[in-house]
Amino acid sequence: MVGIALASACDVAIAGSSLPPLPAMGPSLRKAVAFQTGEQPGTIVIRKQEKALYLVTGQGQALRYQISVGRDGFGWTGTVKIASKTEWPEWRPPKEMRARQPELPAMVPAGPYNPLGARALYLSRDGRDTLYRIHGTNDPKGVGFDGTSGCFRLTNTDVIDLFKRVAVGAKVVVE
Repeated sequence: MVGIALASACDVAIAGSSLPPLPAMGPSLRKAVAFQTGEQPGTIVIRKQEKALYLVTGQGQALRYQISVGRDGFGWTGTVKIASKTEWPEWRPPKEMRARQPELPAMVPAGPYNPLGARALYLSRDGRDTLYRIHGTNDPKGVGFDGTSGCFRLTNTDVIDLFKRVAVGAKVVVE
């Protein structure tokens, strides 16, 4: 019943507010799959060509999440770690992004209208923030494409699930 109430609440404007209707959380695009890897359980493997994020769950097993990846010129590969995790993060577009898109604000407060969505996992390399994130979206139709500035985007429903399953310090392999 909670899911039904939440889904209904997401389709209506907030009473007495000039804000638009709350965005939908989006469907779960997660499924358990066979997955051959030498990586340990708890590791995330991102396969950009497949637009898929795999969370290794055991020998030959993973959870597969559909994602959006970096558009041309914004893709990257390598091994990083989950440095931190935030529920309903605020968003501060990097100066490089604001130079390309001057209409962007300096900061978008936390909440359902924030483009990072319901959760964000912050990626670091050698203890330094990469400025890339694994995050949700307030536009669930925006998942499954080459459309980000290097981050990895899931539906809010899936990023909430992933957030619960992944530990700070977890290894992330981007292929």
